[in-house]
Amino acid sequence: MIAIIDYDIGNISAVQNMLQRLGIPCKVTRAADEIEQAERIILPGNGAFDACMQNLRASGLIPVLEQQVLQRGVPLLGICVGAQMLGQSSAEGVEAGLGWLDMRVERFPALPALRIPHMGWNQVNPVQADHPLVQEMTADTRFYFVHSYFMVPKNPADVLLQAHYGLDFSAGVARGNIVGVQFHPEKSHRFGKQLLSSFARWAL
Repeated sequence: MIAIIDYDIGNISAVQNMLQRLGIPCKVTRAADEIEQAERIILPGNGAFDACMQNLRASGLIPVLEQQVLQRGVPLLGICVGAQMLGQSSAEGVEAGLGWLDMRVERFPALPALRIPHMGWNQVNPVQADHPLVQEMTADTRFYFVHSYFMVPKNPADVLLQAHYGLDFSAGVARGNIVGVQFHPEKSHRFGKQLLSSFARWAL
């Protein structure tokens, strides 16, 4: 069962609907005991970094998430701001992130003809080509993005996927049992289905 973390923010129903269409058992939850029983965890995020971190802290779920993800090694997928929250901080706000990955979050630079936010479909290129979540990707794989900020891991080895929008940026990060993607797989049709299916099958 995949636990989709409900902390009063994020596009939760779309994630749940996509998993259900794939026949993948999932549950939207804010209950610690259900999270403890989960085989996978998805941390969605939508909107501003500070608001997401404040809501997650207010939910009281960080201790059980740290127990599952950091101590027990349960696979976790962060989506959009949910991926950015895995790092230490964001240029978007003042709240500290979860600090599970050594990375910061920066805003796209002001460049001529570069519209911010980056919104729409974009291709991605696997960097960790042997990672189970990207092995089925092809040259035409693309995902739907909506963001003004992007992840910058301190260690380049943590970059899972790369995309280009004015500059090359990390579209996905991964270390151990933790993965974060900047795009929205739940809005990315067959490409998103493929990634979520790979996440559901991922065995460490």
